[in-house]
Amino acid sequence: MSTEPLIALQNVSRRYDSGPPALDDVSLSVATGEALAILGPSGSGKSTLLNLIAGLDKPTSGTVTVGGKRIDTLSEAASARYRRATIGLVFQFFNLLDDLTVFDNIVLSAQLAGGAKRETHTRATELLRGLGIDRHARAYPGRLSGGERQRVAVARALMNRPALLLADEPTGALDTASGTEVRRLLTALHADGQTIVLVTHDRTLAEQCATRTIEVVDGRIAADTALAPLR
Repeated sequence: MSTEPLIALQNVSRRYDSGPPALDDVSLSVATGEALAILGPSGSGKSTLLNLIAGLDKPTSGTVTVGGKRIDTLSEAASARYRRATIGLVFQFFNLLDDLTVFDNIVLSAQLAGGAKRETHTRATELLRGLGIDRHARAYPGRLSGGERQRVAVARALMNRPALLLADEPTGALDTASGTEVRRLLTALHADGQTIVLVTHDRTLAEQCATRTIEVVDGRIAADTALAPLR
């Protein structure tokens, strides 16, 4: 079995202007099956790190490899194909399309990837049922609670069976009860083998959802801590 990490960043820096770098000579490996939480205050560089892994941004220097492929050298079109094939993205504010039903929001990514209609609909139905939101399939996102909308966003992210799920402050816009729902969902997904990289400022969330945390301060990794296995 290959021991190659799923994610490998080598001496990565990212500068946006003449000020201090957003990331400064960061090296990081993430194994398949890990649940990694990236902690740090606002402006520390944690979201920049996630964006580099997602191929939404490119490093000023260094290399970013995911699944054995250098993604820092990809064109914009190739980066989009990489995200469709490899990455599932979950955002703080859901990024759902309000004029599409829950079902149509979920299948959209598969349609963009050219998935067959029957297989796409079967997969969406499985996700809706598995995430406990099948009763909302024909509803519009605006009629759902925050926790339910985030479940829809997770279903959309999982639609193409991504190797890697990236979540940027997935409970940041939720109340305590909804946040607990999403935390349990992420824990269950990891238990099923999903590799997850989670950005959060909430240390309690990180400790509940991750098997490892890194803390980013002023663009550098200040701590890298293995946690007890999730239960």
